[in-house]
Amino acid sequence: LINGKNIYVLVAFIPLLSFWVLDAYFLHLERLYRELYKWIILNRLNTADYLLDMNYIRFKKISTLKYIIKSMFSISLSLFYGFLILITIIISTIILAKGCL
Repeated sequence: LINGKNIYVLVAFIPLLSFWVLDAYFLHLERLYRELYKWIILNRLNTADYLLDMNYIRFKKISTLKYIIKSMFSISLSLFYGFLILITIIISTIILAKGCL
């Protein structure tokens, strides 16, 4: 199924999928920090504990693989990377059909 020439097409998807997962991870981290900021705003008058602590570990209950995958398939990332995957498939098909590789 995959010979020496077709492997180049497969290699094109590796960075694409890697960046998609990394974008989802950092989007998830941003959401954790937003939860931290909300907590600080709500509790700044009641307590002095943890106000300057930027560690998001206390919100780790929402930090699971499920939420990273949810971020990965958010509308913005799905549209962006879906378009890139579609373009990569089209270009790969054209290149393989012409036998350029």
